[in-house]
Order: sequence, then structure tokens, then C-alpha cells
Amino acid sequence: MMCTDIAANLRRVVAGLPETVTLVAVSKYHSAEHIGTAYACGQRVFGESHVQELEKKHASLPQDIRWHFIGHLQTNKVKYITPYVSMIDAVDSYKLLKEINRHAAKHGRIIDVLLELHVAEEETKYGFSPDACREMLSAGEWRQLENVRICGLMTMASNVDDEEQIAREFTLAADLFDELKARFFADDDSFCERSWGMSDDYGIAIKCRSTMVRVGTGIFGPREY
Repeated sequence: MMCTDIAANLRRVVAGLPETVTLVAVSKYHSAEHIGTAYACGQRVFGESHVQELEKKHASLPQDIRWHFIGHLQTNKVKYITPYVSMIDAVDSYKLLKEINRHAAKHGRIIDVLLELHVAEEETKYGFSPDACREMLSAGEWRQLENVRICGLMTMASNVDDEEQIAREFTLAADLFDELKARFFADDDSFCERSWGMSDDYGIAIKCRSTMVRVGTGIFGPREY
């Protein structure tokens, strides 16, 4: 893909987003050069899902990039990204939340995280069920973790063509966000992110109150490696 295509694609995506929605440019499997093209167009938030790949890119690209870790994160890999990661978007267990807190404390950082919600039909998706999320927050142990900041929820819809089903799943997540905000985060302004929507469905996600979308193919084209 030519660099000019990335720039044009990025402009098109950004032009279609409300000002209230953050764009995470999903750069996994794309070269540092192509990330640099998007960076030159003003994009600063990028998403990666493999620790080793992120390590290399963080070392070679501008230091004001805000890196989001968007994939399933194993607890034994947390230590590698805590020195610099901006947000961990897919916390799917209390064990992982605790481990992020432990390593963030070593670096004197408070790391922003999103709780991953499983609302899709596919069993392969990770995340808390709505009830498990309620239970974890009700237990209250997370309030003792001073080096993580829970900023909202993330989810992915089922990989289907049925737009009504996708909208139902996103709306379920949005309604749960409102419930959890009222019950546990009413006085916490940082609990504000509703992260759903990717290249194929972010238009639906925005209608379903998303504040953060993850777009990769729509900007960078097919994966390079």
C-alpha cells in the first residue's frame, strides 16, 4: 500500500468520527514506516496486540505515541509493557488487573485499563460476562489497587452480518456501562470510555454510544505480515 493511501484513509476515517470518539489506529502486523505515515498525519494513538512487536515499535518510533495494548495479555508478559504503555484495553480477569497494578507500582506509574466484556455469541472471545463483571466490582478488592485506573469497558460484537444483532450486543455493553458507572464509579470522572467498534462495525458502535473505536484495515489496508 502506498503511503498516500494511508494518509487518505486516515483522513476519511477521522472525518467520519464525532469529536467525542477517540480513534485507536490498529497497527499490529504493519511496519513502523506505515505507522510513521499515520503519525505524520497527526495520529498519536495506536493499538498493538503482541508484546514483542510492540516492544520493537516502541523503541523505534516517536516517544509521544500513546500505545494501547488491545489483545489478550498473559500475566507473564505484563512486565514488558508496563514501563510505557498508555492503556491496556482488554483486562479480562482480576488476576490480570492485580498483576498490572504490581508492575505499574514498580515504575511509579498509574496505568489506565478497560475491563473486557464478553457479550458476543462466539465462545472464542475473552472477557468478563456481565454478571462476572458485576461480581468482581462488587467484591471491592480492586479499590485497593492504587496503580491501575479503571477507565471503562471494552467489547467486541459477534462476527456476523446481522447489523441488528451487532447493535443489540453493543447496546447491552452500553447499558452495563451506565449501570456500573452509577453503582461503582459515580464520582470517578475517569470511568468514561465505552470502547467498541472496529473497521467493519464502528459506524454501528458510534450509534450505540461508543467513545473509542479500533480501526486497522480501514486505515492501513490488509496486514503486511
